[in-house]
Amino acid sequence: MVLAELADRMSASFKNHKANASVAEGRTRPGGPRLILAKPNTYMNVSGGPIAALLRFYSLEPANLIVLHDELDIDFDRIKLKFGGGHGGHNGVRDTIAALGTGDFTRVRIGVGRPPGRQPAADFVLKDFTGQERTVLPNALADAADAVEQIAGEGLVAAQLRFHTAAD
Repeated sequence: MVLAELADRMSASFKNHKANASVAEGRTRPGGPRLILAKPNTYMNVSGGPIAALLRFYSLEPANLIVLHDELDIDFDRIKLKFGGGHGGHNGVRDTIAALGTGDFTRVRIGVGRPPGRQPAADFVLKDFTGQERTVLPNALADAADAVEQIAGEGLVAAQLRFHTAAD
């Protein structure tokens, strides 16, 4: 959903790429950094292969990669930004680290909160948003898209200063 927001800002559409992904390219504003948005055409748990193939195709290093993913350990409507580290139990991040041979890339961790009761995490992240969540979802998506733009244009530290509050 965040990639759709960024593609709208770039007036770009996703096209199939030989790396088994859909890709949109452009700038969100004149003179802004060029972004290559990619949605692997695989299940999230095996997204590392297409990501690695795209980095090779575009001759990019993992340090230039920004991965957006859901995060159970962050409240809904919050984002956290970081560079490097482990997979934190996220299978898509685990597969990306394995495919790249490194965890040295930037992550935009989009909070979805913990499942209620004993609901399995996999079921929780695949369910529809509640009515209350749908009311704030546009703002959450815009914040995550803004974070990607700021990371690409001004760097991770500037984005962290903006999106991480003292209450965190």
